[in-house]
Amino acid sequence: MNSLFTRRDFLGALSTGLGGIALGSLLQDEAFAAMALHHRPKAKRVIQLFMNGGASQCDLFDYKPQLIARHGQVFDPGTGERVEASISTPGAVMKSPFTWAQHGECGRWVSSALPHLARHVDTMAFLMAMQSKSNVHGPASYLQTSGFLLPGFPCAGAWISYALGSLANNVPAFVVLPDVRGLPYNGRSAFTSGFLPANHQGTVINAAAPQPVTHLQPPAGAPHITSASRAEGLDLLQEMNVAHAAERPGDSRLTARIESYELAARLQLAAPELLDVNGESATTKTLYGLDQAATSDFGKRCLLARRMVERGVRFVQVWSGHGGPSGNWDNHGDIGKELGFAARSMDQPAAALLIDLQARGLLEDTLLVWTTEFGRMPFSQGSLGRDHNGGTFVSWFAGAGVKPGVACGQSDEWSWKPIEGATTSYDFHATILHLLGINHENISVRHSGVDRRLTDVHGHVITEVLA
Repeated sequence: MNSLFTRRDFLGALSTGLGGIALGSLLQDEAFAAMALHHRPKAKRVIQLFMNGGASQCDLFDYKPQLIARHGQVFDPGTGERVEASISTPGAVMKSPFTWAQHGECGRWVSSALPHLARHVDTMAFLMAMQSKSNVHGPASYLQTSGFLLPGFPCAGAWISYALGSLANNVPAFVVLPDVRGLPYNGRSAFTSGFLPANHQGTVINAAAPQPVTHLQPPAGAPHITSASRAEGLDLLQEMNVAHAAERPGDSRLTARIESYELAARLQLAAPELLDVNGESATTKTLYGLDQAATSDFGKRCLLARRMVERGVRFVQVWSGHGGPSGNWDNHGDIGKELGFAARSMDQPAAALLIDLQARGLLEDTLLVWTTEFGRMPFSQGSLGRDHNGGTFVSWFAGAGVKPGVACGQSDEWSWKPIEGATTSYDFHATILHLLGINHENISVRHSGVDRRLTDVHGHVITEVLA
């Protein structure tokens, strides 16, 4: 029997009557999470750093001397294949505008665009030959977040929330921290619960807004809403919910709403402290780059991610870059300028998060993931940019259950396509679930007559990166 169905059926049974109305406060997520586990987990929680726009692997982590040796020449992979680009005419071979050096005992090559992360390569496990079925932002982003090219499917955070719940009853299981400038490609559908209950969608927190969580408190212009009036309203709502649930014992939608509302009530008490970084030391703020304009936004959100996993959030997703033609990792015009800007804003905070998690002992059971939707081409677009490349890109893991200082896969001499150890979003997600103690083939839900899962009908755990 599927363990997730068992958990859902149990919750559905509780929803018939008064027990369901107090469901959110009665449940202890850790106890129910055990029902979904296939093996002993190495990780309890996940922080995912998502580089929105397609971070260029051949300008960050995938060093290719051939791009330097043949800079300016016609790109000819020597295989007789037709060379095409997404939205441009393929240009000449283009070397990276950044310099390269080997780092750590593992000797991992990293470009000068990432001086802070380069110091920690011995902690990371790299996927050097990831592939995407699409080189279009929307479908590729869906694939890397939900395992499907089309919208409407639950994202990884929602699946993990559904399977394991939160580690505390006053915070959501799945939190999203978008870029201060806006949402990523696909907007809020990037954080959707799809056909799973709505309470498993990502709770979006705008870290730079005066009210990071919308509608958490009554409007300033509504003085008639008091603690007493709200309590009376909740009592009335409880009576109505009891009657509604009793008449509809097989309907799980009310249960989902009750859980969401009860969590919101508890979050009203927890959120002010959770989102307040003023109590952090000056050393910590400086570590994350909160004192610098270039790093303050991403730095604050990385710091909030650490505070959230400390307090029981199961899956935190931090986005670098927003949707649109600029200000992200979609560097069609000028790799040196555009990628340099994106890298500067991300590099120090991401390294700080790794340092901070390790210093606090959190890295022992927290999985830190860095990824993007696809890579960039080894040849130029225009004179200084690079077009989309679904053929190969780089991701890395660090933390719980991860073998440090290793790499899986290798791209060809151009960083155009894999030549060995290719991995996909299905393998990527299967590995994350495995580290959380879940067999990816067992986490499924029947929807429209089909048993759906995060890894579709594919996926293998990437054992090369496991400790």
